[in-house]
Amino acid sequence: MDKIIIKGGRQLSGTVQVSGSKNAALPILIATLLTDGECVVRNVPELKDIETVIALLGVLGKQVVRQGDTVQVSASSSLYAEAPYEIVRRMRASILVMGPLVARLKRARVSLPGGCVIGRRPVDIHLKGFSTLGADITLREGYIEVQANHLRGRDLRLTFPSVGATENLMMVATLTSGTTRLFNAAREPEIEDLARFLNGMGAHVQGAGTSRITIVGVPSLHGAHHRVIPDRIEAGTYLLAAAITQGRITLQGVEPPHLTALLQTLRKAGVQVLIDASSNTITTDGKGRLRPVTIKTAPYPSFPTDLQAQWMALMAVTAGVSRITEQIFEDRFLHVSELVRMGADIHTEGNTAIIRGVKVLCGAPVMVSDLRAGAALILAGLVAKGTTVVHRVYHLDRGYAALVPQLCALGASIDRISS
Repeated sequence: MDKIIIKGGRQLSGTVQVSGSKNAALPILIATLLTDGECVVRNVPELKDIETVIALLGVLGKQVVRQGDTVQVSASSSLYAEAPYEIVRRMRASILVMGPLVARLKRARVSLPGGCVIGRRPVDIHLKGFSTLGADITLREGYIEVQANHLRGRDLRLTFPSVGATENLMMVATLTSGTTRLFNAAREPEIEDLARFLNGMGAHVQGAGTSRITIVGVPSLHGAHHRVIPDRIEAGTYLLAAAITQGRITLQGVEPPHLTALLQTLRKAGVQVLIDASSNTITTDGKGRLRPVTIKTAPYPSFPTDLQAQWMALMAVTAGVSRITEQIFEDRFLHVSELVRMGADIHTEGNTAIIRGVKVLCGAPVMVSDLRAGAALILAGLVAKGTTVVHRVYHLDRGYAALVPQLCALGASIDRISS
């Protein structure tokens, strides 16, 4: 397996073109199952998770052609109702095929999903929503089996504003007769992007981006062209790379409003943030004395759980005491032990991590446990004294396009080699 070797201590400087959002592209590509019409999706990042969803679409009966950052999806045969374990185990977002398959075929058999090990991440919110709409659900031999001959729009109140459940129920509701209203829906920008794509296909979705989404079912959907929004988590990771190395990085092709919580927190920490809304750029300058800032993760628009680990890396080298409370996933502190190996002073109390900033981290061999934990270890390695060797880096391939070349271009001493 590959590993990444970092010689720390270099300030990063330069410009980064932000990739398309993985978390927007995945449900949008899956939504092409809702139609036999041709769909063209642009600004799709080159990631392992994208490769997985393209493979899954092929198994389900779609013809998919990728050229650069453009993916063209069209019908090649009849749709199949089963999403097999061999593919679904690689990526949790595969559960989203349930909505389109049930909408089109009135049935689905989907393996319970895999993905990063960061907690239970149950699918009960998805299943309760399908059941309320009229579906019969059975769990058998590791598969979710859904039969839905008589779906009808209903009011659905989510017990938690789950992004995946909101997306799944939005998609099935587009072809469900009557009106479906989602209360306590997720408000993430990726939800809005999916709604724009669905409406471009002829759906009637209103309120995406708020906690109440209304979907009026239609008989059928047609093909559409769409450009995916920028990846706010990739963007945030590079902003934190500038802060932790006391460098200066400009992001191009970004949506500043999607990063409001992070930008406000960076400013509290003493990082200079310059926004040019006219050109969709953000520049951060990490030079100067940083201040510790305590955060709590929460659903959008609050501080995102997907930047929690990276923020911890920054606080690990910021003088003073800070706290991070993780309110989304119960097992998302697996990176703490690896940061401690590098000299960080961190201990956990339940879902809270207490960080006492140290003057210097030291390079060490570390192991990646999940995608965002891997990003945190890369950031720590960039600022650490000596050499850091990061193992199990395949996790990073799921969420960061060209991470090593980008960091090299910014001045980092970083290399990826095969063991």
